[in-house]
Amino acid sequence: MRIMQPMQFIFEYRDYPLIPVKFTFKKRETPIIDALLDSGGDFIVIPNAIAKYLGLKLIDAGCVDTAGGETTLYKTTVDLVIKSNKKEYLYKNLEIHVSDSNDIPVLLGRKPIFEDHEITFKKYESILILTQVPKHT
Repeated sequence: MRIMQPMQFIFEYRDYPLIPVKFTFKKRETPIIDALLDSGGDFIVIPNAIAKYLGLKLIDAGCVDTAGGETTLYKTTVDLVIKSNKKEYLYKNLEIHVSDSNDIPVLLGRKPIFEDHEITFKKYESILILTQVPKHT
């Protein structure tokens, strides 16, 4: 029996844990965006400008308190690609949130990134490692 090695992504880690990602919706896609890995956030959150660019359909999700103050969030679905060299990890029809503000970075919260990957910070080696966790059936 052959044991499959989990997919692993290694990123440069300097001052902030940034992960290169791309969002797609229908025939539109963003360029590669450095997204901030956010262990304090529950969801993936993007600024409104990206949602407008992609032409996303938004559903009101209410107001939330954030470190920057109160903001309105909307729900939508989009495809997300995590990119590392020649490797890609694809989330299809992923529910994300959109902030009514444009002055935030793309935030990668705990769901689903932290649920699907073991995350290792190696600060003194200047790397961040995402290792895919086997799916439970």
